Amino acid sequence: MIERLFEETGMAENERCGWCGTDPLYVAYHDTEWGVPEYDDRALFEKLILDGFQAGLSWITILKKRDNFRAAFEGFHPETIAEYGDAEIARLLADAGIVRHRGKIEATIGNARAWLALSEQRAFSDFMWDFVDGSPVQNDFRSLAEVPAQTDASVALSKALKKQGFKFCGPTIVYAVMQACGLVNDHLVGCPCHDTVKGMQR
Repeated sequence: MIERLFEETGMAENERCGWCGTDPLYVAYHDTEWGVPEYDDRALFEKLILDGFQAGLSWITILKKRDNFRAAFEGFHPETIAEYGDAEIARLLADAGIVRHRGKIEATIGNARAWLALSEQRAFSDFMWDFVDGSPVQNDFRSLAEVPAQTDASVALSKALKKQGFKFCGPTIVYAVMQACGLVNDHLVGCPCHDTVKGMQR
């Protein structure tokens, strides 16, 4: 398991990807979640929404509020969120445990409805993974400076999501989702997680 990776390899903690710093929450996220291939429809929806909320903020801000977000949005089940109306919007705007941004809250409801419409045609996971031909892109970046903010694939996926009615899904946000959910392996080659994540693809 990734959570035991550093113990098993004996590699130094400073060999992790540098973006996670030393915050224990961030380190745990890097070691156990980031880059692991995700195929669950609901989980992919949650990550897209949370990365949309991150826009203009740091990921650690969202990460620290993630449990509050999950409670406020009732587990990020699109079927539930799609039914939200004015009362739920008011409740969310009054919830200090999340990012209280009306535009992003309303976009989340709209995205849930778009997700449901799309799911009548095909699984959300299949839709997302098609943009990497169903298999994680294995990158071999050696420094954070080499890692792009967006790619042709994220631009194409962003356009396709918007065509389906999704919002707050620009190519940079979408690339962050692709990295986090393992559609691309952007762990640096010097990071112990790189090869472990590489071996997790279907």
